[in-house]
Amino acid sequence: MCASRRDTFSKVRREGQKRPAIAAGVIVLALLSAGGLRLEAQEKNPYAGDAKVAKLGEYQFRSNCAFCHGLGGRGGGRGPDLTRAQKHHGNTDAELFHNIHDGIAGTAMPAATNGGIGVGMSDEEIWQVITYIRSVEKKASAAETGDAAHGKELFYGATGCGTCHMMNGKGGRLGPDLSSTGASRSVEYLTESLRNPSKRLAQGISEPLKDFSEEYETVTVVTSDGTKLQGLVLNEDSFTVQMLDTREQLHAFEKVKLRSYVKTRESLMPAYDVKTLPDKDLKDLIAFLLAASEKGGGQ
Repeated sequence: MCASRRDTFSKVRREGQKRPAIAAGVIVLALLSAGGLRLEAQEKNPYAGDAKVAKLGEYQFRSNCAFCHGLGGRGGGRGPDLTRAQKHHGNTDAELFHNIHDGIAGTAMPAATNGGIGVGMSDEEIWQVITYIRSVEKKASAAETGDAAHGKELFYGATGCGTCHMMNGKGGRLGPDLSSTGASRSVEYLTESLRNPSKRLAQGISEPLKDFSEEYETVTVVTSDGTKLQGLVLNEDSFTVQMLDTREQLHAFEKVKLRSYVKTRESLMPAYDVKTLPDKDLKDLIAFLLAASEKGGGQ
């Protein structure tokens, strides 16, 4: 009788020990399944091609994204043009989801969560935004724009662009690096930048494609001995200024020792009007910028 009771007690105890283990296993499987579902959700847009969802995404975009990326996603003061098929930080739905959800480290792009852009976005709202972005994308290629080979000749030759601008490691340092510009800016934006370079500079718009946005301010100084220098402000505080002149020479000055110190929002870049740069040449130059970005090399 006692032996029988002991056997029964041992069996019950063993069954009791199994239950927490089974429960723990079920919890682990549930978590793994949830993680798998979430991972799958981040890989593929569940609303791809849905015009009604794209409309909802436009509302979310205007509320949370347009301040940096502009209305219609065509680029703004800090964010690149999102209507371009080739994007600087990835082109797939999964990459877009990650960039919006988690932000892009080292850039002005914050995470779409509370404390990030300030208004938390759900995964569903992020997919709505991606659906909207896909609906406004334009797939203009270099070939449709102009002759990239001739544009390259112009860039490093007649127009003198390569004197001030870097393209994939080749060129000057006075102006913005243009290596990624063709993939991140619209044809309209590039056209305006060539025809009227001071317009965006006057608005305080800088170089948003760098990891940290850098403004370009023109400065003219007259030193104590009467030497006049013009160039770009690199660093400045209340007492000193560091500048890069038009010959790419670096200078550091104490402001109190300068005869004159003037900053302006007038670009050092000349305005290429139709007489200076005919429309065909303009298209060829833009075609070179597009092709260089598409191939990842401007040489």
